[in-house]
Amino acid sequence: MTGVAKGTVLSLLGRVGLACAEYQNITLKNLNCKRIQCDEIWAFCYAKEKNVPKKLQGKFGYGDMWTWTALDADSKLIVSFLVGNRDAYTGRIFMQDLASRLSNKVQLTTDGHRVYLEAVEYAFGGDIDYAQIVKIYGTEPQPQNTRYSPSKCLGTQQIKINGEPDLRHTSTSYVERQNLTMRMSMRRFTRLTNAFSKKADNLKHAVALHFMYYNFCRIHQTLRVTPAMEAGVTNRMWALEDILRLAN
Repeated sequence: MTGVAKGTVLSLLGRVGLACAEYQNITLKNLNCKRIQCDEIWAFCYAKEKNVPKKLQGKFGYGDMWTWTALDADSKLIVSFLVGNRDAYTGRIFMQDLASRLSNKVQLTTDGHRVYLEAVEYAFGGDIDYAQIVKIYGTEPQPQNTRYSPSKCLGTQQIKINGEPDLRHTSTSYVERQNLTMRMSMRRFTRLTNAFSKKADNLKHAVALHFMYYNFCRIHQTLRVTPAMEAGVTNRMWALEDILRLAN
């Protein structure tokens, strides 16, 4: 497709991905957000967890990988993201990073993943209005139906964890919709293909590039501007050439 070697493309991805991560790390600061939604999305590197060789099991970058995302419900800006494991240690780092980017007290909504409870307390203390939305599922789907069919969701439960969150805005709908955008935009997240990342660094670079494009270049259909423009981070829509210049 490109007429150049795969290694050349990966080298460019590495340089641009690092530049995108660094730029967003520096730029996405002192954000005046009101409502934040967080979630995690699954992918894998090298091989699926069950197929990872015994000598590599338990090592980072082999098997399950999770991308943590924090989205501003109003501007749709991805405020913070982190590729790692789905454990308490990674949750702490993610929440600390999110807290460092906000200029004021916010309302936070997550799913019922227990890791969030300790991570949010560690990063924000009591200075946050925090609620979880817990989905209630029915019985497991029958194996003969379909390979990736989830259990039926019977309903949701809103749980106040800290402060005085407005339950009318206790939702993870926007950030879950962002999961679909990620799977549609990054081939590495597409199920049942051989396009998965072979190295964790390549996955990190691809995620950083995706969110750079999403935040600064892509017009949001509802907002009619980019999320970064809506959030006041920039006053113009970026072009792909602008992103490439970051790596120079």
